[in-house]
Parts: sequence; structure tokens; C-alpha cells
Amino acid sequence: MKPKENKGYNTGTYDLCQTPPYALEPLYPYLGNMIWECASGSGVLVRELKKHCTFVSSSDILMGNKVFDFFSFHKSYKHQDYTIVTNPPYSIKYEWLEHCYSLDLPFALLMPVEMIGAKKAQVLFDKYGIEIIFMSPRVDFYMPYKKWEGSAQFATAWYTWKLNLPKEINFATLNKPKRSELEEYWKKH
Repeated sequence: MKPKENKGYNTGTYDLCQTPPYALEPLYPYLGNMIWECASGSGVLVRELKKHCTFVSSSDILMGNKVFDFFSFHKSYKHQDYTIVTNPPYSIKYEWLEHCYSLDLPFALLMPVEMIGAKKAQVLFDKYGIEIIFMSPRVDFYMPYKKWEGSAQFATAWYTWKLNLPKEINFATLNKPKRSELEEYWKKH
């Protein structure tokens, strides 16, 4: 796979990892029926979201159509009922977060736990608010060169806005497959 190009950004390997469907489990009670997965990659989360939501729209710069460039969308294009659910490209996570707030749509972004301590993110969280779902165990991503053979490189959390979670800080236990089951799990998804 070639790196994503988005508004002049050339992103790297961590931008190409795919999120396993089990990472979505803590979100289901809070999602509406219309979802936009705007960094859909190979569509793993899209296929899973379609099992739980009425309408799931997907886009990714890898689709080759600049019309689907996330950063080209602005507030006037939005539909009030959409919720953004995605694992944004790692290398442009701060820009992605800022653009999500500017769209004024509810969102759930799967990003590194370290975001909570980053000044760029803190400024946005303080201005707009944030609700977080910390997950255990860590999410094992499908990496482009290691496939499912690696382990979680860093802890992640769902950073959400306007999903009306019960508290600002929430915790969830994931139904993660055992390491010996990961290859079969990914073949199903």
C-alpha cells in the first residue's frame, strides 16, 4: 500500500493499520443509526458497523477520489444525523481532531491514550469538551507488514464528543480474541 496523501500530508505505516471490529464494542450503546467512517481503509470497521447501524457511509483518501478527502468536507456539507466513527491517520491525528470539532458532528475517534497529555489536544478538549472510553486489554491492530502477528504498540482510547456517555471518563473491557485465534479472527473480517 502506498502512504495516504491528504492536504499535502504524506503519512506512514502507522496510518495504514486496520482496527479490529472488537474495538467498536464499547461504542454501540451510544451510536445513532447514521455513521460516517471517514478513514475506512480496507473497510473492516465499515462491515462491522453495518451489522449494528442502519446507514454507514465510508470514505478514505486511498479510494483515489479527492472528493472523499476528509479535510475537504466542511460544516455546510454536514447532515445533522451523522456520527463520525473512525481510527484517524496517526500522523495527522491532531489535525483530524480539530477538523472533527469544526464539523460540529458527534464523533468517536480511536486515538493513542497519550493524546490526553498533549497540549494540542488539551486546547481542543478544554474548548469543546471530550468524553473518553479507555479499553482493556489493548487493541491489536492489523499492521500492513506484520499483519496480525504483532501486539498492541500503544494504548488507545475512544475520544468521543456529543455521544452522551455516562461520564467524562469511562472504562470498558474488550472481548479480544486470544493471540492464537487472531489469524482466524482477521480472516473472518
